[in-house]
Amino acid sequence: MEFIYQFVWIIPFLPFLISILIGSNLLFFPKSTKSLRYIWAILSILVLFIVMIFSFTILWQQFINNTIHQYLWSWIFDKQVDFKIGFLIDPLTSIMLVLITTVGIVVMIYSDSYMSHDQGYVRFFAYLNLFTASMLGLVLSPNLIQIYIFWELVGMCSYLLIGFWFTRPSAANACQKAFITNRIGDFGLLLGILGFYWITGSFEFEILFKRFNELLINNEINLYFASSCALLLFLGPIAKSAQFPLHVWLPDAMEGPTPISALIHAATMVAAGIYLIARLFPLFQALPYIMDIISWIGAITALLGATIALAQKDLKKGLAYSTMSQLGYMMLALGIGSYQAGLFHLITHAYSKALLFLGSGSVIHSMESIVGYSPTKCQNIAFMGGLRKFMPITGITFLIGTFSLCGIPPFACFWSKDVIITDSWSYFSGLGWISWITAGLTSFYMFRIYFLTFEGYLRVNLNKVSFISVSIWGDLQLNNKKLEFISKKSNNKFDKSFEINEHNNKKEFLEKGNYLYPKESDNKILFTLIILTLPTLFIGFLGAPFPQGQAGFDLLSQCLYPILKNYSEITSGNWSEFGLNAINSLSIVIFGIFIASILYGPISIFPQNLEKNFEFLLQKNLNPFISFIYNWSYFRGYIDFYYDIVFTKGTRLLAQFILFFDEWLIDGVVNGFGILISSGGESTKYLEGGRISSYLFGLILAIFLLLSSAMF
Repeated sequence: MEFIYQFVWIIPFLPFLISILIGSNLLFFPKSTKSLRYIWAILSILVLFIVMIFSFTILWQQFINNTIHQYLWSWIFDKQVDFKIGFLIDPLTSIMLVLITTVGIVVMIYSDSYMSHDQGYVRFFAYLNLFTASMLGLVLSPNLIQIYIFWELVGMCSYLLIGFWFTRPSAANACQKAFITNRIGDFGLLLGILGFYWITGSFEFEILFKRFNELLINNEINLYFASSCALLLFLGPIAKSAQFPLHVWLPDAMEGPTPISALIHAATMVAAGIYLIARLFPLFQALPYIMDIISWIGAITALLGATIALAQKDLKKGLAYSTMSQLGYMMLALGIGSYQAGLFHLITHAYSKALLFLGSGSVIHSMESIVGYSPTKCQNIAFMGGLRKFMPITGITFLIGTFSLCGIPPFACFWSKDVIITDSWSYFSGLGWISWITAGLTSFYMFRIYFLTFEGYLRVNLNKVSFISVSIWGDLQLNNKKLEFISKKSNNKFDKSFEINEHNNKKEFLEKGNYLYPKESDNKILFTLIILTLPTLFIGFLGAPFPQGQAGFDLLSQCLYPILKNYSEITSGNWSEFGLNAINSLSIVIFGIFIASILYGPISIFPQNLEKNFEFLLQKNLNPFISFIYNWSYFRGYIDFYYDIVFTKGTRLLAQFILFFDEWLIDGVVNGFGILISSGGESTKYLEGGRISSYLFGLILAIFLLLSSAMF
């Protein structure tokens, strides 16, 4: 099967070719191209399906043979410089190819329905193909230069897709914010690449790793300089994978279409940073201080993302901060040397988060028919509630994704997240505590999102009544007084009407016929949701310890063996050990779900006056703490606020100072000499009147003054 690897260039080339064809036809023949819009969509899906089959074939060959293949062609050849381009196929590459193509084809099928009424439908598929081709080219790159080229292409495509609806000021600002933030990380990445080229004299991965280790062993390298270069390299993944402190672009990126949010958060842009750390793992592993920095950055990001997600009212932004938190888990795993766990969580999280985002898109698509096209309303979970009654398939699939992301067995993320938490405890107790607490917060905010979106009653129609307002916590309020909702039906179905009762004095009945209600999405959207539930349910078993209990028996270890054998990280363990470790993580997960059920669940285990009791607790003891949590989440941990003060306002203040310095000091000195010379010339011109008598008078006066001074 050697000939298959020789044609691996087809994988990124075909989507790139389709993108060029769509773009050029849209530029030169816009009317005919738009009239054939569905043909272009079908062609895009068909091409990516072929690429997906090719990727699965390569993965199967890697699983059987466990061999690494590399094909290089000279690009720039000189006596001192030899740049090559080509392709590298190893287990990491094959896994990423399957991940990108499977998620990509599902997103394309979903987009055919979701974007069907958009005027930019054809342009969207051109961007989507280019985005997929860029990411496929990135994971196939055999050297740092080629990775950097595709790295920038991924950033450019994200800029185009986040700002797809560029006529909206919020979308235009969001894509600029993402682009500028990533430029900071990309500049550091470029400096790091050049630094390691100066150290090793090569961009090729194999040569670079070998020479760098030799230089370290022989003490022929300045360790501080090497660590600085590695830190600069790490700056690229910090920005691309939304790690603290360059994470601020990720929630604003939700201004793009929902299919792109799914693709960015699951298999492309944010996955690129994790992939680069995994690809350069031998380099970072040789520098323990850098590994510690990576682990702590990941831990801080995981905890920060989870705390900010606690009270988000925007459905997509809540999921965005969830992505940020889970990426922190992956970075933490790589930082503590748990290579397999970090990569495993990248795989399981990709399918779970794609399912959640596409499910949120189904909800948003349905809510738009009620509240109109307004992201502040159709994405606001305070306007939702009870959607499972109207959208059962979307509700069930979203619940499955929620179970997985929370780490509940036997869903996908349970198997990967539990390993990360266990390895964190083994590495350092501080990191273990952070990962453990984050797991509890994850289960709380994810079930908060689910309960407020799919359970209870539909609140959007209630908000149409002028005296009712909806708080960010999902409560409906009337003059700051809680409302008690009593279903007119004993079966709790929002069937005909319900009653709003304020101290049993005022009653309002809202009849079903007067209001609009959401409906289930079409078959294309539901098909993609059902398809994504399959890997969400079963892909976690790839890394599960099978009953044999043999070291490295799980399928993921088998596939990654060529890489893991060099890192001394072959998974070992058995079911009993795994089960004991799982009890620790499941305890905090169940506790988080329990708290979310009490506060937001449709059925409370407490009496009906729970809200009054809860208000009493807030007033007596917990009010400052709850207010702090709400403000921390609503204002995004105040980080954007401080960035605005330090960078935006600070830059403007610095510009004003430089303007003052330039106008009054630099220009002042030059202009001062000019004014002095001009005034001197202006004053001397009156001495030259053209009258001889005046000249004689001046001459005699000067002679007289000279003689007088000589005498005295």
